[in-house]
Amino acid sequence: MTAPAVGTGTERAARRRHEDDGRAGLAGLTVTLVVLAVTLAVSATAGLAIGSVRVPPGQVWGIVTHALGAGWTEPDWSRARETIVLDVRAPRVLLGAVAGAGLAVVGTALQALIRNPLAEPYLLGVSSGASLGAVSVIVFGVTLFGPASLSVAAFAGALGALVLVYATARTGGRITSARLVLSGVAVAAMLTAVLDLLLLATDRGNEARAVLAWTLGGLGGVTWDTVRLPGAALLLGVAVLMVQARNLNLLLAGEEAATTMGLDVARFRARMFVVLSLVTGILVAACGPIGFVGLMVPHIVRIAVGGDHRRVLPTAALGGAVFLVWADIAARVVAAPMEIPVGVLTALCGGPFFLWLMRRTARRSTDRGAV
Repeated sequence: MTAPAVGTGTERAARRRHEDDGRAGLAGLTVTLVVLAVTLAVSATAGLAIGSVRVPPGQVWGIVTHALGAGWTEPDWSRARETIVLDVRAPRVLLGAVAGAGLAVVGTALQALIRNPLAEPYLLGVSSGASLGAVSVIVFGVTLFGPASLSVAAFAGALGALVLVYATARTGGRITSARLVLSGVAVAAMLTAVLDLLLLATDRGNEARAVLAWTLGGLGGVTWDTVRLPGAALLLGVAVLMVQARNLNLLLAGEEAATTMGLDVARFRARMFVVLSLVTGILVAACGPIGFVGLMVPHIVRIAVGGDHRRVLPTAALGGAVFLVWADIAARVVAAPMEIPVGVLTALCGGPFFLWLMRRTARRSTDRGAV
């Protein structure tokens, strides 16, 4: 009679510890998300205030709240400053936040789907495919889908590039980090060569220069119309990935384990590839290919909140938004009055990070082999 009581007490204690750990983890996640949300608000304020014309933060909030119909003070700013904040900087800052969040969650999902820590839209050639699709529409003047033609072509290019890289890297039913990276580099190089050929072949010099600047990634010249479709794509992508967070967690244990748990891995990957290509294509169509956000942010986030995608995805979205907003601020002020393409700055940050991550991954593989 005593043993069952002891066993029951042990089970209850274990259950209580598990519940306490869950509550502690949820509390920690809540604090992290709140801190990131506040940081994003501060970053957005800085993005609206900093530029060739400096606007005091208090005035920034006054302009924004007044535009929303919630202003509590009489306007003490000029019409020119209001136009700068609302029509020039606000769409740019919002698109930066949306693009950063979208690229971060896409990178997070790709790393789980392919089970490779080096996976990222830019490195895997997805951004190059989207760029080629978008540039083809611009150069050839395709308007089959009306205003959405650019985004549709970018989506098709992103999906085609991702499928090509995955099919090339998969040999004997398996994918290695080296094959995946090499396939991504090769596909990206080929697509970039075709893109350059299109630019050289076009007779419109001014348009070619504008497209070439766009391929470096940037948030200049953004309007409110530019933000709508990327914003919708981000909401759709995050919603779908959050619903599928459990399946992404299953893949962390390997394909065989996920299949044992009832997941159709091939079909799940195919659906996710379509969703991720759609988000990436729309973002690239709006702001050009901006690399390494989807590589750096997920790894930094996992250090803070662990590997559960129910925690990683929302945290990565906020972290990516904060990162790209500040990258765009730096792009505007580092070499003022000249503006550096934000894609150049993210590459300068992401290149060393990629090399460090590749060395760490290789070192871990060597250690496991030695054991």
